[in-house]
Amino acid sequence: MVFYSAHATPVPAKTSPHGDTSQHRTPRTAPQKPAAKKSAAPEATVSNKSESIVVLGSGASRETQTLSRLALQEVAPGTSPLKTLSKLPGVMFTSSDPLGAYEWSQQIIIRGFDQSRLGFTMDGIPLGNLAYGNDNGLSIGRALQTENNGPATLAQGAGSVGVAASNDLGGALEFTSIDPTTKYGVDVAGTVGSYGTWRTFARVNSGTLPGGGRLYVSYDYQDANKWKGDGIQQQQQANAKFIQPLGEKVKLTLFGDYSQRAENDYQDLSLQLIHTRGYNVDNITNDYGLAKQIARAYQNGTAFPQGITNQDQSYYNSAGLRQDALGYGRLDFGITSRLKGYATVYGHTNTGEGIYATPYEPTPDSLGGSPISVRTTEYDIHREGFIGGLTYKIANHTIDGGFWFENNDFEQARRFYPLSESGYTGSSVHWFRNNPFATQWQSAFNTKTYQFHLQDTWQITPAFKLNYGFKSLVVDNHARQLEGNYMGTPVANTYAGGSITSANGFLPQLGGNYRINRHNEIFADFARNMAAFDNSTTGATSPFAMTTAAYAAAKNSLHPEMSYSEEIGYRYHDHRIQASLTGYYIEFENRLASISPVSSGTNVQGYASILSNVGGVTARGIDAAFNYHFTDNWSIYASYAYNQSTYDDNLTTGGVTYATKGKSVVAMPRNLANVQLSYDDGSIWGNVGMQYQGRRTYTYTNDQWIKPNDIFNLNVGYRFHSHNWVLHGLDAQINVTNLFDKRYVATVGSTGFAVSDPTGSLQTLQAGAPRMVFFTLRKHFF
Repeated sequence: MVFYSAHATPVPAKTSPHGDTSQHRTPRTAPQKPAAKKSAAPEATVSNKSESIVVLGSGASRETQTLSRLALQEVAPGTSPLKTLSKLPGVMFTSSDPLGAYEWSQQIIIRGFDQSRLGFTMDGIPLGNLAYGNDNGLSIGRALQTENNGPATLAQGAGSVGVAASNDLGGALEFTSIDPTTKYGVDVAGTVGSYGTWRTFARVNSGTLPGGGRLYVSYDYQDANKWKGDGIQQQQQANAKFIQPLGEKVKLTLFGDYSQRAENDYQDLSLQLIHTRGYNVDNITNDYGLAKQIARAYQNGTAFPQGITNQDQSYYNSAGLRQDALGYGRLDFGITSRLKGYATVYGHTNTGEGIYATPYEPTPDSLGGSPISVRTTEYDIHREGFIGGLTYKIANHTIDGGFWFENNDFEQARRFYPLSESGYTGSSVHWFRNNPFATQWQSAFNTKTYQFHLQDTWQITPAFKLNYGFKSLVVDNHARQLEGNYMGTPVANTYAGGSITSANGFLPQLGGNYRINRHNEIFADFARNMAAFDNSTTGATSPFAMTTAAYAAAKNSLHPEMSYSEEIGYRYHDHRIQASLTGYYIEFENRLASISPVSSGTNVQGYASILSNVGGVTARGIDAAFNYHFTDNWSIYASYAYNQSTYDDNLTTGGVTYATKGKSVVAMPRNLANVQLSYDDGSIWGNVGMQYQGRRTYTYTNDQWIKPNDIFNLNVGYRFHSHNWVLHGLDAQINVTNLFDKRYVATVGSTGFAVSDPTGSLQTLQAGAPRMVFFTLRKHFF
């Protein structure tokens, strides 16, 4: 949960600036419309039949919703699926860019659990914990192009026992990729928008090949200026997918992804900065002279330039760079009419850097003498895994079991690079790889994950279904710390090495669904889950982010975080209406936080912070959703969620006990609401939606609050049906984000959370983007 993924003490900007995380069944739906009314490009843009934007999990024994591919394609191209999913009940997503793709500011929270405690998969492949300084995966935006997104499914309380995730305390998001089409076709698209945004996309479908296989290959390039300050948000990506039948009972699927992303950061703000300087305070990448003045003033103890409060108000530059390659091969096979199975192998490599031009470490005189140097946190992931399962049907039982194994080698280092007197040369976003003058620390980690699950779905009567099963999870973490250096002189690495295991042999799930009649059903479920420890030098719940001495003192007393989730709910569905109402109760135990064992006044020996289990959290709430096709062309969707998540214990850190018991969990609002009115006659379509987020806090003692916000978005488009070859297969759309140009705080806790912030000076807020407009043309050939 958000409440345990951050440090218990304020995070200085020096140690956690931008670009770096150094601390830190298908139900009944609306009637199909006549095929003639739909696009001439059925597989190029939208579905060739009417879709509900949200399918509310009919028949499931837990709260679950599926967001249609149509809903994912109606937003501006390049928009993160995470942002689109925020219309689902209980989901809060924020980002300081209009597309939700800027990873430093991405924040998704479900029932109080942030992304580090949610499971994420794509076609069943684990995407890891989605932390910015990711040590075990990658974001969905780097794994799959938005145009290739299929339906996405969310289970708010607990993902299925077979989901490949070692941290799904609070639910799971399962993304899918579309399959190649059976007909040859070419799709191209171009987008232009505010602040110099442009994006191109092309996809070629082979159709059915002589051997029965099907293939597509796609590529996109996206570039945009920041909406404030100086810098770019840039990504290029390629996907390929191939499906080949091997006889009548076996199917082979191959998928590949390559992504390269570079993004200059937005400055983290404080309430004080917003009140005195507004929302547009940002990095000063276009003013190296001012950046040097600020650095020298800090280093010499002299006055800062006019309008500058301190050395952390505006950095010269910061950025995030990520390069990923992901692939999998999957065999689906039918052994008998009752027994079927699948086997998947996958691999993923990542190279990344979090870049920060720091005034805290000047460039040595011998290398140029600038008062600023570039500090990087460097990442290197090599992981491979296997996922397999069998399903057997006998009588009224469907029994499935499976196994997941992953081996992950992760390396991480903190390095410093010289910066010349003229500053950056060329692009403000580029890699630093070859000439560090200092390596503060470097670490190598290996994580082996073993998960087994077994589950039975028993159709006891035609109306009553029972699911029961469990998973066993073992995660072995090993860390090796390597020596650093400064200008060729060895530097001791004080971070801990060693090994630690997170294990639980019985994590049960139990759920039932009772269909009262053809329209009404009730369901209930219980789940117990565990989250494995992080395995990095900067992870907020990593034992190896401690010093050797602190690790030795804490290792034997550390326990993995656990959650116990219960929910009960009701669904209604007919040919025009879907509705659901769910109540839930969650107990979270063994919350991890980094604390100081003594007060700062007595810490003369420099006692290191210790990762500790500091108590629990109780969450209770309701989720409601309503989807109504009140005519063939018009529909309205609404969702509401109430979440009361509070700390069970007071927090003691630095020798001081703080009254956190009963206080609200950081970053999670108690009230969330969405309303969307949609129209689609097959040619003209559009929707206008409002998302409301209640007030949020970023301090454990709740002494500071961020105001609520209500943001409107507009999407409209037209599909051409002309037989003219120019217009045939053409459609156009306009997307307007933040329609009424509200100024508001989007993300809270971007650099972490604090016990308190009485002066409102903690820079851990990201401003929401202003109104922006995007125009897209798509064309399907053949």
